[in-house]
Amino acid sequence: MMRENKNTPAEIEEKEMTFLDHLEELRWRIIKILIGIIIGAVICWIFIDFIVNQILISPVNKINIENPSGPQIRLQNLKPFGQILLYMEITIIGGVLFSLPNFFYQLWKFIAPGLLPRERKYISSIVIFSTFCFIAGVLFAYFIMLPLALKFFAGFGTAQIENNIAITEYMSFIISMMLGAGVVFELPMVSWFLAKLGILTPKFMRKYRRHAIILILILAAILSPGTDPVSQIILAVPLFLLYEVSIFIAAVASKKKQKADE
Repeated sequence: MMRENKNTPAEIEEKEMTFLDHLEELRWRIIKILIGIIIGAVICWIFIDFIVNQILISPVNKINIENPSGPQIRLQNLKPFGQILLYMEITIIGGVLFSLPNFFYQLWKFIAPGLLPRERKYISSIVIFSTFCFIAGVLFAYFIMLPLALKFFAGFGTAQIENNIAITEYMSFIISMMLGAGVVFELPMVSWFLAKLGILTPKFMRKYRRHAIILILILAAILSPGTDPVSQIILAVPLFLLYEVSIFIAAVASKKKQKADE
């Protein structure tokens, strides 16, 4: 009597994949990620004037309007073709941000063959959660960290020393701040994923909370685009809150994993 093959087509395909097959899979995932970035960059280029004038430069304009009699922040272009190169840089970075859902989807689809079947069903949730966390970090940096940091900088202007900032330096400052915050806000998602795999436990995170605080302060000093303590504190506080949130998320994920194992 012939034994029935209970393996699913996906499992059979996974077993037959060689090292070269995995490299081919990686190549196509990278191509799809690049296509997503190109599409996002084209969209950004179409609306580049709005992105630069109404979004990126808007925080400086708001501070100057709110404090008309005080020190003003002036942005300057100091290089030939500086604005063109700046527009191209913003277009590429914007393309990456717009294609984040596609990036996370392709990343997790490549990792999926190494996971158990019951773990693969979380891919959609991970993609959505990862995108949400990153966007939340970018918005936090834009609406909270950036205004506070700019107000702090503007307060040092005097009649003898004006705050004339190169536009490239300003864009580098705010973009690095937003991207850094976006990466940091991925901590809850990473904790949830590792807890699902049984690698990370809430007990471990509570035990090493003091060590985590020290690492958070070091990380805030590294990721903060400014060398002033204000920028570092502004980033360190949400980092600590995210760590506490991650403990809660890890606890929930661990309980669900225990029930699934039972």
